[in-house]
Parts: sequence; C-alpha cells; structure tokens
Amino acid sequence: MTAAVAIDDVHYSYPDGTTALVGVSLTVQPGERIAVLGPNGAGKTTLMLQLNGLLRPTSGRVRIAGAEVDDDTVNAIRGRVGLVFQDPDDQLFMPTVRADVAFGPSNQGLSDDVVASRVEQALAVVSMTEAADRPPHHLSLGQRRRVAVATVLSMNPDVLVLDEPSSNLDPTSRREIAELVLELNRTTVMVTHDLPYALQLCPRSVILSAGRIVADGPTRDLLADSELLARHRLELPYGFDPLRTTA
Repeated sequence: MTAAVAIDDVHYSYPDGTTALVGVSLTVQPGERIAVLGPNGAGKTTLMLQLNGLLRPTSGRVRIAGAEVDDDTVNAIRGRVGLVFQDPDDQLFMPTVRADVAFGPSNQGLSDDVVASRVEQALAVVSMTEAADRPPHHLSLGQRRRVAVATVLSMNPDVLVLDEPSSNLDPTSRREIAELVLELNRTTVMVTHDLPYALQLCPRSVILSAGRIVADGPTRDLLADSELLARHRLELPYGFDPLRTTA
C-alpha cells in the first residue's frame, strides 16, 4: 500500500538560520488519523506546511501518495492535501461563506455546476448550509472553523491537516469539530497541544521536540508515560488519566 504521507529525513532551516526540523521521518497510511504533539517551538507548524509545499525541505523529501512534492507536482498536491489553519480568519477572506467555499474549486477550472455541487456538499458536511450567504466575520469562532474545514473539503482532498482544531473553542464547538473529524473518516494529520483531544481523535501520535520526532506510538501509551511528557514540556489536564478514559 502506498503511504498517504511519507516524510523522509527532512531537515528545514528558515532564512534567518533558525533550525526547525532535524531529520524528521514519518509515514502515515491511507485512512490513518495521527496527532503531532509537542511544546511551542517544536516545529509542528513547520512540519505541517511541508505537506503541501508551502515550505520545502532544506534537505530530504516529502511524498504524498507516492508523488514527491516539487515544482512539477506542487499544484496538484495542494489539491490533495487540505490545510485547515488554527485561525480561520487566515483562511476566510471572501464576502460570503459560499464564495469562500467556492474559491478553491473555482480556481481548479471546474464548471459552475460542479463548483456549486462541491460547495453544497461541503457546507452540508459541516452543518453550515444555512450560513451560505452570510459574511464569515459574522459567525462565531466555532462556525468559522467549520467553514474553514468546508473550504478544504470542497477541494476533495485525500489528506486533511488540522492545526490546533480545538484551540479557543467552547465545549460544544469543540465536540462538534471532533464529531466532524470522526465522521469524515479520511487520512488526518492533527497538530495539537490538546492531549485529551489527541486521545479522542487519533489512535496514533508522535511527539515532536526541538525539531525531532522523539516518540511515535499509540496515543494512549504516549500520554500514560508521565516522564516522557515531562521531558518534552507536555502536560495533561489536572485529574485526566489516559488509562481510565475511553476514546
């Protein structure tokens, strides 16, 4: 089986010389949901941006469904890897929700009928059909985050990449996003500080620390290792026991 995502010995340094990734290798199989955990500055967002070519490795390579991300493939790969940013206002910029969700498929050169169908389907999946003609900035954070997911789903991606999907959400919105991710049932890479959320949504997790993957395994096992978490500045909520919680 060809891996959905294959990251091979990727190093990345920013133009100012800051090293963000050091020899990262990671394979994600089709249909797998995996969480990328780590403290601030670990390189999580840098890794996420490698997956559709917004950033390119200093060395090493990234492959999506067997195709290496390079100048020849990057446009096609950006249609196959959907990034949902932590702040939906970084993703929503059109006058209406409908226009935002239509932006991606319209720029793929699809017919008006196909674009309209894609928009209708994506908004239905995220339960935002009734907001189609509203300005995105009139919506709540949870609603805007669901619309941001719809903008990605309208492109029909193979891989969904979520950056801190539970950040700053109230409990109801947090639950709604979790239910949505589970219902989508597609290859998902989720960057998060929210360790219980990782346990709820992702059977497997990796811990990224100082640009290196330092642990890779079942999420419950990683979260149950208090010494591992402490070494990499990760902390469970008070009273949360991963061994006693069903996910």
